[in-house]
Amino acid sequence: MTVPQEGAQLLQDLFVGLRLDLALKLGLAVLMGGAVGLERQIAGKPAGLRTNILICLGSALVMDLSMNLMGSDGRVGDPGRMAAQVVTGIGFIGAGTIMQSKGTISGLTSAATIWTVAAIGLTIGAGFYVEGLGATAMVIIVLLVIGNLEHKLLRTQRTVPMTIRAAVEADFATLELLMKDSGLKVLDRDTYDHPRDRVFEMRVRGPARQFEVARDLLLERQDVLDVTVN
Repeated sequence: MTVPQEGAQLLQDLFVGLRLDLALKLGLAVLMGGAVGLERQIAGKPAGLRTNILICLGSALVMDLSMNLMGSDGRVGDPGRMAAQVVTGIGFIGAGTIMQSKGTISGLTSAATIWTVAAIGLTIGAGFYVEGLGATAMVIIVLLVIGNLEHKLLRTQRTVPMTIRAAVEADFATLELLMKDSGLKVLDRDTYDHPRDRVFEMRVRGPARQFEVARDLLLERQDVLDVTVN
């Protein structure tokens, strides 16, 4: 064995002995989870910087462990088993970020981000660095670029039909004022009185995001039975 070969073997033994490969994996997991978490932190989301770092770091560690864990017979076990448990377990964390109130659901993006960050951690833990870096870049692009596009779409002015089913004695002027305060303008309206309710059918114009806001505010009133936005 030549001297260069001996030196290369020594470096390889040192790399394996000190688990520098694991240090590299965990370091990359911190960087990638932190990159996604930083965007979430700036956006003011509940699953921010530390949460995403810890999820990515833990997933990478579990994946590395599953790939190197040996049974009593000396054979490496099935790496997919522990990885599957990570995917299942991360669902409980993701479910904790999803909130539902009055028919409105929030936190789905945070839950999806957490699930994806766990997948990135598993990818890094398995040693697929390029794939992990690529996935991280795509996640950040989706959160930043697509997120900005989504906000612009929500600010776009729309004209949609809206139906309000209210109590018989309901006063439309009060309901119209509430919608105006929410940024919506009633273009035209028809009123239909029935023995048990009063129905207002109208065309309303305003920012896309405000229709949901107005709907929730209307449903909080005692004299409003149902609101349908088409």
